[in-house]
Amino acid sequence: MSVRGRAATQMAAGTPVLPTVLIALIVLVDVVGGAGLIWLPLLAAGPALAAATNGPRGVLCVGVLAVAVGAVMGRHGVPHRGLPAVLAALLAVTLASGLASALRRRRERVLAAVRSVAEAAQHALLKPVPETVGPFRVAVRYSAAAAEARIGGDLYALVPTPHGVRLIVGDVRGKGLPAVSTAALVLGVFREAAYDEPDLLAVVDRIERSLARNLGPDDFVTAVVAGHSRPGHLEMVNCGHGPPLLISASGDVEVVESVRPAPPLGLRALSGEVPHLQHLPFAEGDQLLLYTDGVTEARDHARAFYPLTEAVARHVCDEPARTLTALHDELLTHVGGRLHDDAALLLLRREPVPEPALVS
Repeated sequence: MSVRGRAATQMAAGTPVLPTVLIALIVLVDVVGGAGLIWLPLLAAGPALAAATNGPRGVLCVGVLAVAVGAVMGRHGVPHRGLPAVLAALLAVTLASGLASALRRRRERVLAAVRSVAEAAQHALLKPVPETVGPFRVAVRYSAAAAEARIGGDLYALVPTPHGVRLIVGDVRGKGLPAVSTAALVLGVFREAAYDEPDLLAVVDRIERSLARNLGPDDFVTAVVAGHSRPGHLEMVNCGHGPPLLISASGDVEVVESVRPAPPLGLRALSGEVPHLQHLPFAEGDQLLLYTDGVTEARDHARAFYPLTEAVARHVCDEPARTLTALHDELLTHVGGRLHDDAALLLLRREPVPEPALVS
């Protein structure tokens, strides 16, 4: 595209079409009705509307147009002493609207910068999970309730280690920056301990000790920590979190309840209970879905919870990414388009081992 074409495109994009149409409509009504003074004050709606949709230059153009149209319309039916007052009011509204437009543009730039920083922080905290990790295909969907922040208190991580693939999905009590700080602490300790500790319970103990030193008495983190140390087998520790869903290769969905429920991370000293290592069969083609309570506690307009287990049975397929896309879209439809809590979904599928090629 030529320079002249780009300039024309930018000018067309910044043209205050709707405010101009509004002024033209007022002129048309005045011409048909011949009311004069009655319709002149409505011309102020032009620059006021432009302030919400255009920059200061567009507001000024609409304001000048409104004043010019008002001067022409005011020659008929407006007392000589009343016209300057009306035109002065139009000019004042234009100046105020221009200032409001400039402030709005500035806030938009600040918000864009904040969102950019938040997005960078999210990528640093919740690192993208590759589609394939070891013998697994993986998919993740995460939605923060505060869309402007793009980050919240839900956490997830999946790392290959010398002791097999290990993963965590959790939910920090509370919201805002304190929750983000706690999530960063948990993920940092998990990534280090998962690589160092051969025992999955030792990984959980490391996280517990760190939280005990850094959290307040009323703070805690619910989490599921899982590991794949040998084929056909999963280890899992559930610390007060929602039970994962085990999906067999045939499509049957089973809720994996804890045999011995453990308290959330950070509350072990209060309860005295210790986590329990749970063993699950995990054959080729099986899938494991972990999630946070922003999914299961999402309500529709009738206050009904989102039926995750039934939804998984409807949408499960051999492609984890497609399954989570269908679940996420249905979840947003269930709540009417906007979540009121952070929501995370992580789906793990054990890929079939390819048979060795026959050598002729």
